[in-house]
Amino acid sequence: MAQADTLRRFLFERYPFRGQLVHLGPAWAAMMEHHDYPPQVRDSLGEAVVAAALLSSTLKYDGLLSLQLRGEGPMHLMLVECTDGLAMRAVARFRDVPDSRDLRVLSGNGTLTVTVESGNAANRYQGIVPLAGASMSDCLRAYFEHSEQLPTRLWLRADAESASGLLLQRLPVTARPQGVTESGAGGVTDEEIEDAWRRVQLVADTVTADELARLEDRELLRRLFAEDDVRMFQSAPVFFRCRCSRERVGTMLRALGREEVDSVLEEFGQVEVRCEFCSRAYRFDAVDATALFAPGAEAHRGGVH
Repeated sequence: MAQADTLRRFLFERYPFRGQLVHLGPAWAAMMEHHDYPPQVRDSLGEAVVAAALLSSTLKYDGLLSLQLRGEGPMHLMLVECTDGLAMRAVARFRDVPDSRDLRVLSGNGTLTVTVESGNAANRYQGIVPLAGASMSDCLRAYFEHSEQLPTRLWLRADAESASGLLLQRLPVTARPQGVTESGAGGVTDEEIEDAWRRVQLVADTVTADELARLEDRELLRRLFAEDDVRMFQSAPVFFRCRCSRERVGTMLRALGREEVDSVLEEFGQVEVRCEFCSRAYRFDAVDATALFAPGAEAHRGGVH
């Protein structure tokens, strides 16, 4: 099996192309541990998780990247979050799922939203596009083709055991590796770069789900790009980590209001909030609720325990 819970970058020495490979095993199992998704929902979510990790690795940001699919169909919400440090979590909501893996059918012809939050609101980027393909890789290909982003292709697969993916990206001419010029001795022309970009995509199109899941990175790159000089870098860990906390839940309960919280307390004796991502339960009794709504509680959240 390929390396588990790793992301590895690589680049083409002769051309302004770069790529990433990602493999999730235990981290993917941890994300799915408390969920019972139908296979078509689970695998679609796994492809989205892999895609988010790959896209995150192409960016320089200090914050959070989210990939969200929303529609009116059976799988009406799918959300994946990935930090700049490759900590991930994911969730999907569904009802009466048909026997189809077409994202347009599952979501009811929904929309795909890519959001990058880095630092303050001024650094927030969001792109929203309709679903233009049956799979996440098809939708993201259309997204990049119709946006001002760098030309990018993804190959994704997921099942109950693991999730894997490959990304190729064409960089601007100014970002060519050292020694590569627009033309002249020792360099390559723009026409050669165009031909090479078409070729590496066609070659990558031959990769199978089994190869993405099973082959080691070096073996896979050698199989796909044997005629290219490809440089591999050290792998980085990818892991599951939920960002839920008692403090965040307390903030949410304050937003609901004292009257709503008190009505739940009166009926059940406590308020229980369960995280949709990791299924951790947070319980608040009457004493906790009093502390939540005490004067200054929002400014001094450390008092909520």
